[in-house]
Amino acid sequence: MLRKFTGILGNSVAVAALAVSLNVAQAQDADTAPDLDKPVAKVGSSVITEADLAYAAQDYAQQLQRVPPTEWRKVLTDVLVEMNLLAEAGAEEKLAETDDFKRLMAFERTRALRNAYFQKYIQSAITEDEVKAAYEAEYANYQGAPEINAAHILVEKEDEAKDIIKQLEGGADFAELAKEKSTGPSGPNGGDLGFFGKGQMVPEFETAAFALKAGEFTKEPVQTQFGYHVILNKEARTQSAPAFETAEGQIRQELVLTKFREVLEELKAKNTVEIIGADADEPKAEESK
Repeated sequence: MLRKFTGILGNSVAVAALAVSLNVAQAQDADTAPDLDKPVAKVGSSVITEADLAYAAQDYAQQLQRVPPTEWRKVLTDVLVEMNLLAEAGAEEKLAETDDFKRLMAFERTRALRNAYFQKYIQSAITEDEVKAAYEAEYANYQGAPEINAAHILVEKEDEAKDIIKQLEGGADFAELAKEKSTGPSGPNGGDLGFFGKGQMVPEFETAAFALKAGEFTKEPVQTQFGYHVILNKEARTQSAPAFETAEGQIRQELVLTKFREVLEELKAKNTVEIIGADADEPKAEESK
């Protein structure tokens, strides 16, 4: 109730998972690796293979999120059949001999080579040991943000909250009073809100809660848009460093980006790059008065 609303990103389907489910991923063990050249379907003179399914799984990963996993293989096969039917028709019309098509093929070849080089010499070059070393270096002296485990009793009127504070000062049990009197959804659980950090509660509540020492409760009612609160700071701590499994993906991504930049600079140093017709080289037109 008190926590701020946050957007939840939709679940994405990893390309690797798609490939594995389709049985077209390249296995590390050569003995168990699927035959990527195995025919799946034939369209005229064209043969659709397991490798084609793998490539299609990558291209259509987003669309496949809307399809049950059990239907992925059939859907991709249908897509490839339709693709090949149109490709065969295009070949008969000699579209492959046009200048536009040749330009497109040159671009597609460049992009495919770029992707293959990136995968082999940049992405796959990052080892598990490098990721672990980067994790340990980043979180060696980790200072987590403060968190508290708080409970509260929420009532509609200020006088009610003041009366609850008097009872607490007289030795009443906070959890029992919360169960009896709190109108908030946490009431049945003794008012417990669990651990939270700054920025997760409404400002008035957060300020009062973090001003308390562990074991203390507010001596004056705290008013928010929800009513009047009596807040107990049950426990204070700092956030622990994320587990390696949690941080691994982000760290690997950062290492890949760093490696990409390094490789790019090395390649630029070895090759002449000339930007032809750049706007920066053109004389600027005189501004109109």
